[in-house]
Amino acid sequence: MLPNWIVLDGMLTSWLQEDIGRGDQTTLGLGEQALQAGSAYWIAKEEGIVAGLPIAERVFSLLDSNANFEMTGCDGDEVASGKILANINSRLGTLLTGERVALNLVMRLSGIATMTRRYARMIADLPTQLVDTRKTTPGLRILEKYAAYVGGAQNHRMGLDDGVMIKDNHIAAAGGIAQAISTMRTRIPYPVTIEVETESLEQVEEAVQHGSDIIMLDNMSLENMRKAVGIIRAANQRIKIEASGNITMKTIRGVAETGVDYISSSAPITRSPWLDISMRIQQ
Repeated sequence: MLPNWIVLDGMLTSWLQEDIGRGDQTTLGLGEQALQAGSAYWIAKEEGIVAGLPIAERVFSLLDSNANFEMTGCDGDEVASGKILANINSRLGTLLTGERVALNLVMRLSGIATMTRRYARMIADLPTQLVDTRKTTPGLRILEKYAAYVGGAQNHRMGLDDGVMIKDNHIAAAGGIAQAISTMRTRIPYPVTIEVETESLEQVEEAVQHGSDIIMLDNMSLENMRKAVGIIRAANQRIKIEASGNITMKTIRGVAETGVDYISSSAPITRSPWLDISMRIQQ
């Protein structure tokens, strides 16, 4: 689900301001022609999963409240090269000025959704769920995570305030897993959960012993992952297990087959190319 526009409008407005600056000199140079009614369409130039069309619609409506952005499908649709994604009717100036911001957002988000779908399909028949990470572009996190969700992933923490994740540096700062969990347990509000990142079977046992709600298996071999899953399941069936670290298209299925509940990967967001989409003015 997209956030409420009250959250997004300020972001979209600032991105339009960044691009327009003191004025769209090229469009202004058209004079009266820019005020005439015009129409355009968006076309996919390669196959993929589309994401962000409602955001593009909002971009044009911020420039012209009478703009009509008619989508031919929905976010999450698989589209072929040559597919018409939207038809737009507005002043020619609105179409030209809003084109780049709207296209940039949709191409970026569609690229993420496309890559995420490829990863998700690799484990679609298994109970393991793909989740994203906080490795996102500053200022774009809320939209990049939306695109990952459209592609088939579940969202991990949106920010640091969503839950406690005790990573290697927190463990070092606290003096160990036991100290970190016991200290944080007395300070966090209900119902915030505690997740601990572990790199060895010894750390897994320590996290189990001290009541971690979620245990992450970070950069472990498949053999150790299977052993860790066995240790955790035998101790407490309610503890959720997450695997992370160097997850690729080649490795994700093997990791899922170890029996973990979640696989977190930054790759669908950080390594995804943009999906090529063009806007064409109709004469």
